[in-house]
Amino acid sequence: MRALVTGAGGFVGRHLVARLVADGWDVGGLTRAQVDLADPVASAAAVRAADPDVVFSLAAGRAKATLTERAATVAVNTSPWLVDALPDRCRTVVRLGSSTEYAASPAPLAEDAALEPRGFFGATKAAGSLLLQAAAAERGVRAAVLRAFQVYGPGDHPTRLVPVVLDAARTGATVPLPAQLSRRDWVWVGDVVEACVRAARDDGLPPGVVVNVGTGVQTSTEELVATAERVTGRPIATAAGLHPGREWDTADWVCDPTAAGELLGWTPTVDLAEGLARTWAGS
Repeated sequence: MRALVTGAGGFVGRHLVARLVADGWDVGGLTRAQVDLADPVASAAAVRAADPDVVFSLAAGRAKATLTERAATVAVNTSPWLVDALPDRCRTVVRLGSSTEYAASPAPLAEDAALEPRGFFGATKAAGSLLLQAAAAERGVRAAVLRAFQVYGPGDHPTRLVPVVLDAARTGATVPLPAQLSRRDWVWVGDVVEACVRAARDDGLPPGVVVNVGTGVQTSTEELVATAERVTGRPIATAAGLHPGREWDTADWVCDPTAAGELLGWTPTVDLAEGLARTWAGS
């Protein structure tokens, strides 16, 4: 099976490529170093050259400080060139979406939740999901959108919360925390990769299906720090109110993973304490 992974140099992309290679797939990856994914001509040519059976669309932009950056982020996150560039042999596109495509909700978020994106990033991801579903339907290509909640694990960007907290355990640095209560549904990167692989292999999935990928358990930032202290056996200093928070932060943010179990036979296998321990051991 020949796979193309866009965003292969990113956090989840690196883990997915390693898994596919271990499983015996013929894997090609697109990274920012190889092609400007905001350039539709160059990106389409790279997809055609890869000639994949399956595409994992993981590329994601976040820059938004300038008009140029915002335009590039829209182009990467919507990837309007992707489906039209696919060869006839391609059977499936699996897109890694984001839970920020949904509005904040006090109840667990299922796939029928309204699309009311939180922030610019969420809006671009939601637009990309809708465009993929429409374009894939026109081409007769099966598409699956996996809306992941808060992914963590080894190799994450050093500015993300889990690396910052574990670095503080190692160095004695102070972790700045937002003033407002923030909870997230933390899902292990290997579990997210497993969901991606299952979606690619399952020819019985409905075309254009959306599946939320999370644990059904939400954890506050303070609770995560306390868990990290237990796992590492080291005190972690915090300073409340010194972090401005994220535009998508909310007191309630948790997945309803029912559909993932029903459609993919997927359930999370690594809880937060074990995941933090594995990340700590690998860092």
